[in-house]
Amino acid sequence: MKRRIFIGNSAKVGLGVALLGTYACKQTKKENEMDETMAEETIDEVESDALFFELSLAQWSINRMIRQDGLDPYRFAEKAKNWGFTGLEYVSGLYYPELEKENFSDAAMKNFVDKSNAEAEKYGLKNLLIMVDGQGNLATADEAERKAAIENHYKWVDAAKAMGCHSIRVNLAGSNDPKEWVPAAVAGLTGLSTYGKEKGINIIVENHGGLSSNGALLAEVMTKVNMDNCGTLPDFGNFCITKKDPKDWSAGCAEEYDRYKGVKELMPFAKAVSAKSHDFDAQGNDTGTDYEKMLQIVKDAGYTGFIGVEYEGNELGEEAGIIATKELLEKAGRQVS
Repeated sequence: MKRRIFIGNSAKVGLGVALLGTYACKQTKKENEMDETMAEETIDEVESDALFFELSLAQWSINRMIRQDGLDPYRFAEKAKNWGFTGLEYVSGLYYPELEKENFSDAAMKNFVDKSNAEAEKYGLKNLLIMVDGQGNLATADEAERKAAIENHYKWVDAAKAMGCHSIRVNLAGSNDPKEWVPAAVAGLTGLSTYGKEKGINIIVENHGGLSSNGALLAEVMTKVNMDNCGTLPDFGNFCITKKDPKDWSAGCAEEYDRYKGVKELMPFAKAVSAKSHDFDAQGNDTGTDYEKMLQIVKDAGYTGFIGVEYEGNELGEEAGIIATKELLEKAGRQVS
């Protein structure tokens, strides 16, 4: 016998609430699942937008502001911060007018270090390296001259350590004969890197003209030096081995090494990377270098450190050129696989 069960108004309300509660729980669960899916998609989007490198500014990008317009070189950190960079790459030569007056005395070098540190700390930026020029030929076949050049760099190793940098960038100027240049470069780098190792500082070489712009030869030198604190700073654009007129840099290049081949050869030893730029087309791409292709080479090498903006163009002013290069790096960096 079937029994009828009558539900009063209050009971009906209770049952309705219970059913709505069940429905609401299902809806809440569904909404939570949707929220989680959307959150995962948002995270994926953020991760896909993230660059595989950090951005630093090479001080040479503002060399005309300093040398021609009278900008205080100690405003470097301020400028870099305003343009959105997090790392600083100093250029020794931009401080030579004050340092040479004191013959690079300990006091003068300390002043450079202290003021640079104070500015970097003030703007929350990281000191990365010092690009050292004009301190002698490290790849000369003349042993006495090479020894003097090695010792001239010691003060910059000490400065880099005091500033919390990881490296100094050096040049390998010297002989133009590969048979002389390779052993001389190995000797010069080994001597300086031995001192650098004691201080915990890397000695890195940029392709910077002459035989140092021959990627295969510079890679050979790195292999023969075979020290953990000796490496390279591949530059996207410095692959001119010989100029048409050595006294006139504007005359053009007589012999140029393939830049993509060169960067690929130097990346296994890279402890920093320099994104050289000059002029840009209407789409914001550098007219001399395919940045996406170059960054793919850098990424394929497993590099995840800083890439320094080094603008050297003439069509745009320095500030506009720096920003254009930064934006190009950000755009191209998100296109690489």
